[in-house]
Amino acid sequence: MANLLTKRVVYYLLTALIAITFILPLAWAVVNSIAPNSATSQSDGYGLGNYGALAVYGEGLTTYLSNSVILTFVAVAACLIAATMAGYAIARFTFAGKGLMFVLVLSILMVPYAALLIPLVVWMSELGLDNTLVGVGFVLALFQLPFGTFVMRNAFESIPSELEEAAKLDGCGTFATFMRVMVPSVKAPMVTVGLFVFLNAWNDFMVPLYLLGPQNAPLPLAMVNMRQQVMGVIDYGLTTAGVVVLAIPAVILFLALQKYYIKGLISGAVKG
Repeated sequence: MANLLTKRVVYYLLTALIAITFILPLAWAVVNSIAPNSATSQSDGYGLGNYGALAVYGEGLTTYLSNSVILTFVAVAACLIAATMAGYAIARFTFAGKGLMFVLVLSILMVPYAALLIPLVVWMSELGLDNTLVGVGFVLALFQLPFGTFVMRNAFESIPSELEEAAKLDGCGTFATFMRVMVPSVKAPMVTVGLFVFLNAWNDFMVPLYLLGPQNAPLPLAMVNMRQQVMGVIDYGLTTAGVVVLAIPAVILFLALQKYYIKGLISGAVKG
């Protein structure tokens, strides 16, 4: 009994320590975003002056946010469509080289991020898609596609084949069976993939840095220029206000969908 109590105390202490480690930087950013800042209108006491300066910075906060929304929406939609169809094909169809294809898809997960970026920059330029939000959204979707295909393939394999056979006996073709029976059965894994792609695309910095100009910059890229240095001093008030605005949509979406995210992640991990 004493050993069990000791284990629980250690477990809760470690959990609390990990939670504080992750929450503390965000809390620090929130406090500094409303702290006095001589470089903005928030020069006396705590308030929202840094956010007011952020709203009119550069091209304007709404421009940077709308660029982030468009880029992230394209990435999530493209990755979800491609990963769902690829996962279904690998899980349900029989064709030559299926196993090798799946191994190749998974092997991309092992390739360093930067190793794929340079060839993609060249190809995007040749296709005329560089410096476009839609083109960069496709690139971000491509980076997340191996993980999405892996989760969706495992999700489709967990569905009993009798369900698919019953739909075909009722007259459904392959595409109708896929859309009406199979896709509704894997909503939780789709939410997992969508949320994973959203978090990575929303916060991504390197791909927009290489492929987008200042007029199409999303918020993470615009934040680099917010570090207005005067005599070597960084404007932490304006920068942390940008960090808080960037974090709010991701935190709200994750809290709203966390039960589907965990459920889908577990269903994808059971099979393998």
